[in-house]
Amino acid sequence: MSEKKFGKSFGDLNSLKQNFFNNNDGMLEMADGMADIINAQPVRKCCKICGEPLNASDHGVVVHSHNIDYLACKKCGHLNSACEDTDDFASRVYVEDDYSKNYSMKDKESYERRMNMIYVPKAQFLIDCLKKDGVDDIKDLDIGAGCGYFVAAMRKAGIESTGIEVSETEVKHGNAMIEDGSRQYLKHVGLTDSIDYIKNADVNVISAIGVLEHLIHLKENLDAIKNNRNIRYLYASVPMFSFSCAFEAAFQQCYNRHMGGTHTHLFTNESIQMMADSIGFEVAYEWRFGSDINDLYRFISVSMRKNGNEEFADLFAEKFTPLMDKLQLILDESEFSSELHFILRRK
Repeated sequence: MSEKKFGKSFGDLNSLKQNFFNNNDGMLEMADGMADIINAQPVRKCCKICGEPLNASDHGVVVHSHNIDYLACKKCGHLNSACEDTDDFASRVYVEDDYSKNYSMKDKESYERRMNMIYVPKAQFLIDCLKKDGVDDIKDLDIGAGCGYFVAAMRKAGIESTGIEVSETEVKHGNAMIEDGSRQYLKHVGLTDSIDYIKNADVNVISAIGVLEHLIHLKENLDAIKNNRNIRYLYASVPMFSFSCAFEAAFQQCYNRHMGGTHTHLFTNESIQMMADSIGFEVAYEWRFGSDINDLYRFISVSMRKNGNEEFADLFAEKFTPLMDKLQLILDESEFSSELHFILRRK
């Protein structure tokens, strides 16, 4: 039985997400472009997690949102886009289109603010949980490290952490932000090179913060973790089939940050358990804190302003935002919220 933790204050999160409010149409256009790319890929035949055959006639379209169809696996519940995420898809959305530019913070102060607000609590969760297991000497390889926010947070806590990332732009930016003499903690790798890095990593922890959902060759990466006996823990955060999916399906004119874009599949409690079992790990720790209420707040705010209700939108914000942490906690405790942080431990 895993140890569970629920909830986290939104704090000043909206200040980091203003582009989602102020540039809804531009962000929506970006996501629609990615939907066109995924819909041009071959039909998905098997579940991303368990390999169960997928057939729309057997499963039905569980969700249709922002021009993408999703099917739920009848074996593990994992929510799969009807079309495959392929190497071509990955190349076009992660490399050619430089998807990273939407999340990079340009200057040192902004970088550290985002790192401290979002990633330091994640790093501390990992450190605290491993201490409970009697593990003090942590060596971490962060895959899909992006601009290195998690690596920076771990190093701030005194933990040995390095990262690999497919976006050369993000690697250059992150290394410029993580100042430590001439050493660079982020390395640019090709789309499939992470598998070899994991196979040969002399680390006891692999971290993948918001990454597993983006890995085209997910099974191969997981097999590399399974076969490297140095690795005792996998720490990941993933998007979940959740209330946010319902909110996005209802507000088709608002930017879909959760179900769409590069999120071609979403996890369930069952699919995470099955994934852990497949590599000989167990779910040891969970931290559930979603952004479902924040999504709902954004959708209502954006829609009201589009309809000319500026003053009412301001009043709504004044009345609603103080309630968001309490409302989100209810959704987190239902275990159907939008994000799950979990630590898998080798059996």
